[in-house]
Amino acid sequence: MTTRMNLDLDTLRTFSAAHDLGGLAQAAERLGRTPSAISLQMKRLQDDVGVALFRKRGRGLALTEAGEVALQYARRILALNDELLETMQGASVAGHIRIGCTMDLSSMLPAVLSRFTALYPQMQVELRIEGNAALAEATERSQIDLSVVLGHEERAAATKVGEVELVWISAENYVPQTGQALPLAALGPRCIFRRRAIEQLDEKAMAYRIAANSPSLDGLWLALLGGLGVTARTALNLPQGLVWGRSLHDLPALGTLPVTLHRSAASSGVAMDRMASLLADGLVGLLSSAKTEVMKNASMKTVAKSAAKTRHLMYDATNESTLQQRMHS
Repeated sequence: MTTRMNLDLDTLRTFSAAHDLGGLAQAAERLGRTPSAISLQMKRLQDDVGVALFRKRGRGLALTEAGEVALQYARRILALNDELLETMQGASVAGHIRIGCTMDLSSMLPAVLSRFTALYPQMQVELRIEGNAALAEATERSQIDLSVVLGHEERAAATKVGEVELVWISAENYVPQTGQALPLAALGPRCIFRRRAIEQLDEKAMAYRIAANSPSLDGLWLALLGGLGVTARTALNLPQGLVWGRSLHDLPALGTLPVTLHRSAASSGVAMDRMASLLADGLVGLLSSAKTEVMKNASMKTVAKSAAKTRHLMYDATNESTLQQRMHS
């Protein structure tokens, strides 16, 4: 039976760190070791795998093709190692964690909570779904440990994770009345979407009125489905019967809002760190999907407009041809 060699996990972690930090010297500084010790580890790793992992590039080093493959495997091995330790150790960790999330971004929570519970089955989770301002303030007051918020990137507890595009939303059968003020359906005055919509309409000198006001998102959806007007929000988690677009009904573009992860200054511990990491990863995936949907929607509208223009031109050409035939007959 052939005896297989076991790769050293510490060496693999150094290998990964050197790549992420941009070089062996940077890895040595971060890990608190001498550059010669790091170089020796990398030489030993190359000897163990039996192929060259590095090549010279200028004054530094770059990964060979084999090095790129080795890096992918190293990260998978380290991830499994860390996951095993976290699962075993997390099984005995007990406590209470309070998280908050705005409704627009809540669709990523089931996967996040499922993963967290698998790692920390004894942890009790308290979940709050509220408005952005309320969540940001509650986190600063340590009433919530972690919160996912749109906007409020200026707060000390906030870390920007990405951006999400805002869109106009209305019922499928809603048609704006020409020559009349645009009817807006909105939440309260503190709502970040309401403020952005009004800012853009004011900037374009477009008349509007608050046609429907609701303290809850459910109430807002009902107002839209009832044809009371339009609103501004993200395209995430919309009920059936609503349509959306960047410039729906020829309204001005609303731009984007930062998506932020807030952490209370009083929150600490490995379970808290893991929840923060899971929330950040969940947001990255959600925002990537949302961006794809917005681009797809915009592309479909462009194609539809182009098709409509082509039909109009063909109609005009047909009418002109018919007219000429009648004139010569």
